[in-house]
Amino acid sequence: MIEDLKIGMTNTARRVVTDQSTAAAAGTGAMAVFSTPSMISMMEEASFMLLKKLGLDSVGTGVNIQHLRACLPGTEVWAEAEVENIDRRAVFFKVTAYDAKGEIGKGTHSRFIIDPEKFMKKLFDAK
Repeated sequence: MIEDLKIGMTNTARRVVTDQSTAAAAGTGAMAVFSTPSMISMMEEASFMLLKKLGLDSVGTGVNIQHLRACLPGTEVWAEAEVENIDRRAVFFKVTAYDAKGEIGKGTHSRFIIDPEKFMKKLFDAK
């Protein structure tokens, strides 16, 4: 429930970098290192699942991310999402990604809490 959502709440998502999550595989670079889109996806997952655990559905509305350091396939990585602000149904997160050596990325992510049925109905009605 939205009433249960509080500033300071956190959630973590974990992954192991695979050949499929590299920049070379994503087509966003030539190197076989953890891609920025994969890192952002992990950050969004941490944020999305924090809300989902409270029974809230949401859509991503913004990202502002710095990718600070490369990671090779086989590296365990994780992202932490922390609720920084809540404005009605808009939720703003501080997101940080890590490996065993420390921080690999950081930034902000925003999500909007939705009713899935109403959200999809609007899309189909707009056709």
